[in-house]
Amino acid sequence: MKGTVSICCFLTLLILQATAEVEDFSSALRDRSHIDETLRFASEEKAADFAAAIQKLRKIYHTSIKPMEQAYRYNELRQHEISAYPGRTLGDSATDGEITSKPMVLFLGPWSVGKSSMINYLLGLNDSPYQLYTGAEPTTSEFTVIMHGEKIRSVEGIVMAADSSRSFSPLEKFGQNFLEKLIGIEMPHKLLERVTFVDTPGIIENRKQQERGYPFNDVCQWFIDRADLIFVVFDPTKLDVGLELEMLFRQLKGRESQIRIILNKADNLATQDLMRVYGALFWSLAPLINVTEPPRVYVSSFWPYDYAPDTSRDLFKREEISLLEDLNQVIENRMENKIAFIRQHAIRVRIHALLVDRYVQTFKEKMSFFSDPELVFQEIVDDPDKFYIFKSILAKTNVSKFDLPNRDAYRDFFGINPITNFKPLSTQCSYIGGCLLEKIERAITNELPALLSSINSGKQPGLSSCEATGCGACIFPLHALPSSAQPFFSSPVVDKH
Repeated sequence: MKGTVSICCFLTLLILQATAEVEDFSSALRDRSHIDETLRFASEEKAADFAAAIQKLRKIYHTSIKPMEQAYRYNELRQHEISAYPGRTLGDSATDGEITSKPMVLFLGPWSVGKSSMINYLLGLNDSPYQLYTGAEPTTSEFTVIMHGEKIRSVEGIVMAADSSRSFSPLEKFGQNFLEKLIGIEMPHKLLERVTFVDTPGIIENRKQQERGYPFNDVCQWFIDRADLIFVVFDPTKLDVGLELEMLFRQLKGRESQIRIILNKADNLATQDLMRVYGALFWSLAPLINVTEPPRVYVSSFWPYDYAPDTSRDLFKREEISLLEDLNQVIENRMENKIAFIRQHAIRVRIHALLVDRYVQTFKEKMSFFSDPELVFQEIVDDPDKFYIFKSILAKTNVSKFDLPNRDAYRDFFGINPITNFKPLSTQCSYIGGCLLEKIERAITNELPALLSSINSGKQPGLSSCEATGCGACIFPLHALPSSAQPFFSSPVVDKH
């Protein structure tokens, strides 16, 4: 009996000692100075120059692009529209939705892989009353937008959608159930002055999407279309790919340059196990990412506590700095990206106007005194290739065939917009305002490139952030890999020794 009691006491002491060691380890916070240095919080930005460039960009949009967009109802064709609102003029507001919005960083991935913890770490919110809730179970059920504000406060989704000064008004189309799952958090922070974070609900493969109560994939697509940087986060225990994750990567198609893969909680594994997990991650994702160049992968542990002992601390630190440099590059290039986005939008509006004009011309050519207008136009819409609608645009303009929209989209477009509502492009001219087509072409070929050149001329030449740090190119030292395993890794492997 005494022996049994002694053994129990001994085991209890061991458990208490182990618990104390774990608590001591978890309470050891790592140094955060490299975050401030890498993101250059101390440097002063030329706010006046940035504001002047934004003002010029808004003026170009309102005077040269928006009139064509409204005349041919482009927003009813494309889901991805510029968030400018009817009746507003250039001086009505300090912001015009997406034109003045900050770069958006989107966090996606399975549940409980550390997305919210990563945001807490980057913003220094840990152990504060305003940190995002985290846990081992699925904890984030809302789309959470973390943005800059004069004071710390939360903003309900219905308020965000109703505020025309923000870029979230189009989210109303996803319904009241979704707006109840949308929340904004405002706080004064140096990083949030330059960027906006969006935390998303974790992907749960064994749950049907319709149980969410709103179109989850459509909402994700809306944020994906507007994100400047997309972090897809995994951890060593959640590498399997199910239907919902497969659908997510299908939605990311065409945005490969914005995707960054993060293997989080890497210090939970020994180096050899980490190599195997890294290979398994690529094995799972290879069928989903159909590009010649593999995406960048960052391997580290993104939370405030110190790395686990006997792990690759130096590697994890370099990976973290590379990710921060990548984030900083997006922030520094935000004006260039915004100009490029507006120019791409103008090109799509121009192509749409040319196609509608061609439909109008063909309809007028085929109409006769005895023709039925509905039957004539239905024939044109059902088989546009028979009337060379799209081929004529390619032949007469410098439009790429890869930029042409889907033919089926115009069947739906003209289903709600009768052809008689549109005028030919040749008549869309005025003595004071000029011709719509000439104005938008001048914006595409002259005004926007000139604005971009003026922005670039103010920058000092030098190495880009990724050229200086590698931006995640170094995953493992070459000498640490067995020769049989080296060809397996599809991302660049750099030998630092």
